[in-house]
Amino acid sequence: MPAVDVAGEFETIQRLFAPLAHPEWGRGLADDVAVVPSRAGHDLVLTKDAIVEGVHFLPTDPLDTVARKLMRVNLSDLAAKGAEPFGYLLACHWSPRCGWPERTSFCDGLRLDQKTFGVALLGGDTVVTPGPAGFSMTMLGWIPKGRTVSRAGARVGDLVFVTGAIGDGWLGLEAVQDRLSLDAERVAALSDHYRTPTPRVAFALPVRDMASAAIDVSDGLIADLGHLAEASRVGIEIDLELVPLSAAGHAWCDDRVDEQAALERLVTGGDDYEIAFTAPARDEAALRREAERRHLRLTRIGRVTAGEGVAARFGGQPVAFDRTGYTHG
Repeated sequence: MPAVDVAGEFETIQRLFAPLAHPEWGRGLADDVAVVPSRAGHDLVLTKDAIVEGVHFLPTDPLDTVARKLMRVNLSDLAAKGAEPFGYLLACHWSPRCGWPERTSFCDGLRLDQKTFGVALLGGDTVVTPGPAGFSMTMLGWIPKGRTVSRAGARVGDLVFVTGAIGDGWLGLEAVQDRLSLDAERVAALSDHYRTPTPRVAFALPVRDMASAAIDVSDGLIADLGHLAEASRVGIEIDLELVPLSAAGHAWCDDRVDEQAALERLVTGGDDYEIAFTAPARDEAALRREAERRHLRLTRIGRVTAGEGVAARFGGQPVAFDRTGYTHG
């Protein structure tokens, strides 16, 4: 359906986006740039993600949840690097369905998560497109100089950990498309997880202080551990039976005839936005204490070995994956 009550670019910026801008560095969104002062003793960390209607969110998804998902997937990247977020740049490609009510809803979502995560808009651009709608965000954060956690630091003998639960991203996509037969409460929880995942910003400091390598789980646990193993030039061994699942994930697996196949689907589905990382065995107890302080689930699922790639086992037997996760075209 075509949009109604569409404002022009500058009215959209001044009425909707200017109230979200950083009071000093965003220059009221009345300039072509933002000016961010340096922070002594820190590096500036930047990440960028884009989401497109029909690929990363459904055409029926409310735009406030689309905005929140966009912000949260970017925050997830910073959390996996151990960085503290502070601001973002935004590009909006409005499709014909994005009228004034839809644009207002989008900004309402941004406003809510700005307050939750302590960030502010620094600038960006808005354009109109025949469709589909698309949005892109560049998130900026600070980290003490030289302390950014990369994918490349894993060492043989390190342990492999993951936060939260794995598989709810893919199950959430199934839920919003009415493909699950679980009870209504679990379907609703999975749908919420898909639309508004929880970035592990609160765990960024322990990651920065103790992780040897880290990555956020966006493409799928197996695929993303593979990226980490490749960058670190090591092998990673995991036990599928140790991979943490939510109550909904367990319920879904219980309904499957083949438990191994069900687990394989969950660890390759993606969109979980948990942190997978490696750390020395001597730090396991401290990591668990930090997770408990934050009421966050933390699970050891494997170890780093000599070699390459990810070797998964189920029931003590090796698992061969047809696919390891989502691949971008």
